[in-house]
Amino acid sequence: MAHAASSDALFAAKLVSSEDTPVALEAWRGKPLIVNFWARWCGPCRVEIPELIKTQEKYGKRGLTVIGIGLEDKAESVRDFMKAYEMSYTVLLAKAGGVELMRALGNSRAGLPFTVAIGPRGDIVASKLGAMTRAELDAAAEAALK
Repeated sequence: MAHAASSDALFAAKLVSSEDTPVALEAWRGKPLIVNFWARWCGPCRVEIPELIKTQEKYGKRGLTVIGIGLEDKAESVRDFMKAYEMSYTVLLAKAGGVELMRALGNSRAGLPFTVAIGPRGDIVASKLGAMTRAELDAAAEAALK
C-alpha cells in the first residue's frame, strides 16, 4: 500500500527545470504539494494536464504547489510540450532518476501517470496510479492543505 511510502526520496531528489538548470526538491519541503509524474508519450497524462492546471489555479492562492515531473531527458522538447498544453504549473525533468523516484513514492510498477499529494509535514496523504479525475484532484488538494 502507498501509505508505507515516504516523501523523503522526493525531497532528496535533484531534478532539472524546463530550462535545464538543477533543482533541489528540498526547496518545497513543508509546503502542500501535488506531484504528478508524466511523459509526453503517455496518453492519459495528456488528458490529465488540463485538470492539473485547474488544480494549481484553484488551490495555488491557498499555498498548494502542483509539480509535474516529466520522465523526460530533453528540456527543449518539454518546453515545446508545455507551451502546447499551456502548463502553468512547475514542471521538472527526472532524466534517469524518474522510475526509482516513483518506486520510492509507492509506485512499484512505475506506471504513468502517477500522482502523490504531500502535506506540510511531509506525509503522503493521497496517491494514485492512473489519471486523476477532477474530484480526486480536489480531494487530494484538500488533504494536502489540511
